[in-house]
Amino acid sequence: MGGELVLEMKNISKQFPGVLALDGVNLQLRAGEVHTLLGENGAGKSTLIKILSGAHKKDSGEILIDGELVEINGPKHSMKLGISVIYQEFNLNPYFSIAENIFLGKEFVNKFGIINWKDTHAQARKIIDRVGLKRSTSTKIKDLSVGEKQLLEIAKALSLDSRIIIFDEPTATLSAKDVETLFDLIEKLKKENKSIIYISHRMEEIKRIGDKCTVLRDGKYIDTVDAKTTDREQLIRLIAGRKIDESVKKTPSNPGNVVLEVESLKAEEKVEDASFFVREGEILGFSGLVGSGRTEAMKAIVGCMKKIDGEVKLNGKKVSYKSPCNAMKDGIVYLSEDRKKEGLVLCMNVKQNISLTNLKEIISKMAFSTKKEVKLAKKYVGDLKIKCSSENVQVKNLSGGNQQKVIIAKALFSKAKVLIFDEPTRGIDVGAKDEIYDLLVALANEGYAIIMISSDLPEVLKISNRVVVMREGKVSAVLENENLKQEEVLHYAMGV
Repeated sequence: MGGELVLEMKNISKQFPGVLALDGVNLQLRAGEVHTLLGENGAGKSTLIKILSGAHKKDSGEILIDGELVEINGPKHSMKLGISVIYQEFNLNPYFSIAENIFLGKEFVNKFGIINWKDTHAQARKIIDRVGLKRSTSTKIKDLSVGEKQLLEIAKALSLDSRIIIFDEPTATLSAKDVETLFDLIEKLKKENKSIIYISHRMEEIKRIGDKCTVLRDGKYIDTVDAKTTDREQLIRLIAGRKIDESVKKTPSNPGNVVLEVESLKAEEKVEDASFFVREGEILGFSGLVGSGRTEAMKAIVGCMKKIDGEVKLNGKKVSYKSPCNAMKDGIVYLSEDRKKEGLVLCMNVKQNISLTNLKEIISKMAFSTKKEVKLAKKYVGDLKIKCSSENVQVKNLSGGNQQKVIIAKALFSKAKVLIFDEPTRGIDVGAKDEIYDLLVALANEGYAIIMISSDLPEVLKISNRVVVMREGKVSAVLENENLKQEEVLHYAMGV
């Protein structure tokens, strides 16, 4: 599959202080090929891509492009070599137009150095037409949808005439319709002989668009296999180094009394009528299409968003919160889907992040107790099996799965008994997902009341006792999860 060899990375190694991130990794990429790069969080995928993009320098190994040995000396050099990376977090200026973003730093200017806007917009039109972005080139980025921003990032890569395009978890925040648009565009790029490296944790995507799969584990090269003929179980075993049975349900065993009850909730954005309850010792799954109002309902409950109407009761008592801090004091914590922006302080270390939610617990006689903070962090690192060399490691250097565990540690240290998880396994590999599932079920069995919002329907059905389905701001169904099928949930989510 694929044409001539375009890129070869041989025995690539990279060490950071205390961590061997890559240890002799190999990758081959051919023209017109989609090569998926797989591995658990922390396996070395991001480091390998950052070396290719010029963000990091390799310590040893060789990189060959079209058979020629190259030393990539930074991002600009990487772009000149025809390499573009499209990250999960878009690199766009929200207040600039589509045309300005495409040609930022490479504007069309006349002999006096004045930008020729007519040519700029005309060229931008040609490029966005190639990716199917049906917008005026004068449209500001802030007015685009997530899917449109994704198309614009691809357009930027095409404007550079990139031959190698790297997608890093491109569908993490896309709707089903946008995912289909992206896959159609990737097929088009293949026919244009572009070479694509595609990073994803979603097995169905890998089988759908991948030609070859290279698997990394703990910074080491494991194998390269055919994406179409290698079965799902074998891929999971290569990634995790062990067998994981995805079909087994793990629902908590003994739900108790109602803890949180919501009646006829209406919020200022996307929530028209939501009624549900959650019990101690239960995982209540929330399903629905993107934009159905699931996240907004939770934010209205904890005070992140204005509640217009309806009642919220905690242990039978009416409550209303103006901020998440007030909700936390009462024992309700919302854990955002955007862990990097809203869940963690990335420049702080593990122990500092954990202690933030309940500082009064580690203040001794009016003084901050470092000893208590270290003891606390060691406890949660051990209990939740957070993989880090010490509690002093900055959270930004942890894998996605371990960052998620730090967020859970923060929630537990706050002493909350109602935990609301929004997309708890987004961007997390299959092995780490299984650990998070076990952890949530264990917490429910200890008596915590857990609400879990997820766009991954098999995930919802795997660990939820009941499933709330939302559609267009309203609860369309509350379903018991015994023998519940995906088709039934989709029936209510889509209003079929």
